Amino acid sequence: MAALRRRSRYAPDRGLTTRMVTTMFFIGLLYVVFVGVLLAAFSKAWPLILVISGGLFIAQFWFSDRIAEYSMGAHTVSPAQAPELHGAVDRICALADMPKPRVAIADSDVPNAFATGRNERTALVCATTGLLRRLEPEELEGVLAHELSHVAHRDVAVMTIASFLGVLAGVITRATLWGGLGRAGRNNSNAAVLMILIPLISAAVYAVSFLLTRLLSRYRELSADRAAALLTGRPSALASALTKVTGEMARIPTRDLRKAEPYNAFWFAPAFSSRESLARLLSSHPSLEQRLEQLSKISAELTRP
Repeated sequence: MAALRRRSRYAPDRGLTTRMVTTMFFIGLLYVVFVGVLLAAFSKAWPLILVISGGLFIAQFWFSDRIAEYSMGAHTVSPAQAPELHGAVDRICALADMPKPRVAIADSDVPNAFATGRNERTALVCATTGLLRRLEPEELEGVLAHELSHVAHRDVAVMTIASFLGVLAGVITRATLWGGLGRAGRNNSNAAVLMILIPLISAAVYAVSFLLTRLLSRYRELSADRAAALLTGRPSALASALTKVTGEMARIPTRDLRKAEPYNAFWFAPAFSSRESLARLLSSHPSLEQRLEQLSKISAELTRP
């Protein structure tokens, strides 16, 4: 937290820090147990397991931001190409006393924004063309302040690492089943047991890691709302942006929402392709009502004599 205070004026959030540390502890414990089970089951294939797990972890940590940028169609823009967006980012960075990230635009009518990056030096903040068309300057600054708080609190990196285990569970399981069981032979009774046991363990690991990251993600969104409202001193502008963005989602074609839905954990507000979507039940974001209620309380706090 000391590093956070030195690098930005975003309000520190000890609750977020505690949850990030706790999530990382349990994710790490789950990771060790999962790899240990695979090593015990496939002792002869341990070099392959370690190489795959280590390689995937490095790739996820170093390249996940680039993958996210590419997947969501973000392209960096210069101040001459997007003067209003750059101006808003400049003002937020000056308020927060933090380095300016790369600025990008995604050509999508879905009104949204996201930030990626392992740290402030590699950070990128992106707004969609749909968001830029719909928001007033103060609303846009509120959204950008929310996104940049993720960078300042380093929760982007934590979420990247935390979400890694679910990906690892599936890939390693397929690799070890293909490599280890293929050599075990059809007549080996142990192979038949492992064919059932390993996918079950993989599914359990994925489920636990998924739930842990969702719990952390919902809290970090509330934390980012609070940090942005306190930094700008305009919680009502952020509340207006939230209301407008969420309301406009209903007017977006289902096809476009489906394209955006897989990346909900990155977005300022989640996109759902249907009201009955399972993603609503296991959303990476708190409900609009929760977010607006918090902003209303902050507004009251700021106006209190």
